[in-house]
Amino acid sequence: MEAVIALMNNLQLQTLKDLVLVGGGHSHVIVLKRFGMHPLPGVRLTLVTRDIQTPYSGMLPGVIAGHYDFEDAHIDLLKLAQFAGARLIHEEAIGLNLSDKTVFCRERPPLSYDVLSIDIGVTPVLGVPGSNVNAVAVKPIAKLVNRWEQLKLRIADAKRALQIGVVGGGAAGVELILSVQHAVKKFLESQGSRQVEPVFHLFSGNKHILPTHNVRVRKTFIEILRSRHIQLHAGAPVSAVHTGTIELEDGASFTVDEILWATEAAAQKWPAEAGLAVDNDGFIKVADSLQSISHPGVFAAGDIAAVVNYPREKAGVFAVRQGPPLERNLRRALLKKPLRPFVPQKQFLSLISTGDKYAVASRGIWALEGRWVWKWKDQIDRRFMRQFSHLPEMSRSLKASSKELEQLASPDELRRLSGLDMRCLGCGSKVGSKLLDRVLQRLTPIRRDEIIAGLNSFEDASVERIPDEMVAVRTVDAFPPIVNDPYLAGQITANHCLGDIYAMGADPVSALAIVTLPMASQRKMEAMLEELLSGAISTLNEANTALVGGHTIEGNELMLGLAVSGSGYPGLLLRKGGMEPQDHLVLTKPLGVGTLFAAHMRLRAKGVWINGAVRSMLQSNQKAADCLRAHGATACTDITGFGLAGHLLEMVRASKVDAKLDLHSIPILQGVEDTLKNGMHSSLYPENLRVCDAIGNHEQAKAATLYPVLFDPQTAGGLMASIPALHVDSCLKTLHQLGYTDAADVGVVLPRGQKDEHIWMSV
Repeated sequence: MEAVIALMNNLQLQTLKDLVLVGGGHSHVIVLKRFGMHPLPGVRLTLVTRDIQTPYSGMLPGVIAGHYDFEDAHIDLLKLAQFAGARLIHEEAIGLNLSDKTVFCRERPPLSYDVLSIDIGVTPVLGVPGSNVNAVAVKPIAKLVNRWEQLKLRIADAKRALQIGVVGGGAAGVELILSVQHAVKKFLESQGSRQVEPVFHLFSGNKHILPTHNVRVRKTFIEILRSRHIQLHAGAPVSAVHTGTIELEDGASFTVDEILWATEAAAQKWPAEAGLAVDNDGFIKVADSLQSISHPGVFAAGDIAAVVNYPREKAGVFAVRQGPPLERNLRRALLKKPLRPFVPQKQFLSLISTGDKYAVASRGIWALEGRWVWKWKDQIDRRFMRQFSHLPEMSRSLKASSKELEQLASPDELRRLSGLDMRCLGCGSKVGSKLLDRVLQRLTPIRRDEIIAGLNSFEDASVERIPDEMVAVRTVDAFPPIVNDPYLAGQITANHCLGDIYAMGADPVSALAIVTLPMASQRKMEAMLEELLSGAISTLNEANTALVGGHTIEGNELMLGLAVSGSGYPGLLLRKGGMEPQDHLVLTKPLGVGTLFAAHMRLRAKGVWINGAVRSMLQSNQKAADCLRAHGATACTDITGFGLAGHLLEMVRASKVDAKLDLHSIPILQGVEDTLKNGMHSSLYPENLRVCDAIGNHEQAKAATLYPVLFDPQTAGGLMASIPALHVDSCLKTLHQLGYTDAADVGVVLPRGQKDEHIWMSV
């Protein structure tokens, strides 16, 4: 067994068990942090989340009031997942197959799990007639913040005092109306406006506001509402919402111009529909260990969970307290150890803000208030958030004990995965045919008339017809995934590989895949292959390109390559040579993928930056290529591994011209300026920098902050084409309309100079 342990520890990508976390709630962010600090070798951690920035509920009123920025009150899940060594699947979970142990997502193949945890919070309930179209729910906060920006403009332009209503007399509704009122006042003061302040209405179906708090707290807030001239309507639930009107069950109606909804939310339906035991309100029933009472191996925490023996109200403090015991029991479940019970506190400290840096502390029968309470709350909230924003770089050199490995997998499985069963090379390293057949049966690549033999046949090679007078255009590329989501990696790789075909003005027809799968159990290898190829096929299908075959082998790390075949008319193909003096250089996508992901690996990039880079990599070059051709492009290339400078150098040498770039016109992705200032570069950057001798004014140019972006390698980058000056404005206008919003005129082609210098910089 010691030999097995040694070999297993030398293989960094072995997956023995899958722990899948669905949702980025307060409990799960703590689980991620703790797994990052103490990883469990052999366990692949996956986070499935609809949002890459998850809100911290305690600070949301402060965001509305203007005390915090959006980022102050949100945890960067992409950065946290990177710290934890977890895959982040930016998707919405919509169901489960509890017998097959799979999670269904809205727009990607199912995900397999061995242990599952659910922390998806609650969903707004706009069940009152008319509320779904005439009111805005408190969550998701991003939608509320956007609506708040629109509301400020309405208030500034209003000819009368607007009527603003908040529905919900709990802590969320009370904090919201006080925060909005404070923010409105500050906004009008900042504008120097004499506009009459809006009139605020708070509607509570309960006869008491803050019904779960003590009498002193309720009286305190009633007095605060009265002193701030907020009209309270308590004791009659809202029965209907119309445009501009709220009706109550007692028959009263009120004119309102804006309605914000802050009533109790409900559970999402899919946990119950999957067969998990739930309570009468649809919340997952869990034992003291936070494990489902109906399905061992499934856990739940936060607002979506109902602890059977310890019913508690839905509050963020309970979700935070559940984080450590949840992490411990998830770890124990993976290692097949007995679970440990968790007993939540009966009472908790509640700090309720009034919007103006004043707060009330409530616990049990006592209450305190003052500006010092708000400062106390601010310190608590910021301290909680700091543990997720200040993350140390972690080493991924993991060592597993023999006891841990034996708990994660059987001796036979460990022996097979370690390679002690003498894994063969050559054709012996191919993935088994049955596994491959099962995956291929679930894939749906498009079919084209040109394909005579492809995946639908049993031939040894694909056969395709080339139309008369056309030529074949072929390219190949392969690399390990730039992201740790196989489906997303498949999409990006396919987009990257199609780029060469589009750059030459050809149309892609077919693709052959070459895949390397890391050793794992048959089930996990099958799932990984399906995710990877499904992602590639989704992109290929959009490009009307048929996947016609390929080859799959076992190896040390995941890799996907595609050999793409296209066709075009010889006289219409675009080449790197062909640029003419006075042509303008048009770039269709922003730069910076390499530096952003270098920073991401070091936990120095924000999730929104990486998400922006991913969106850019997913954008197809197909429409851009058509646009460039339609505007008379004389030469074209795609900007990929050699960076803009390297690929432009190929063009100027092939065309026997010089070029002048305007560095300030080159579009860059969000965050690139920060990462470059911090010296974050891709491992290929030093090699790309070698072409700096081709920069005619290199010594002057290198002082510019953005100069290094010229040598930054791009994955699935944009196109750069030389366009006749007469057509540049029209070309850019069309590109922007097609969705290439960062497309820019970045330079001009010059006649070849007397010296051996090819590129000049305008800085």
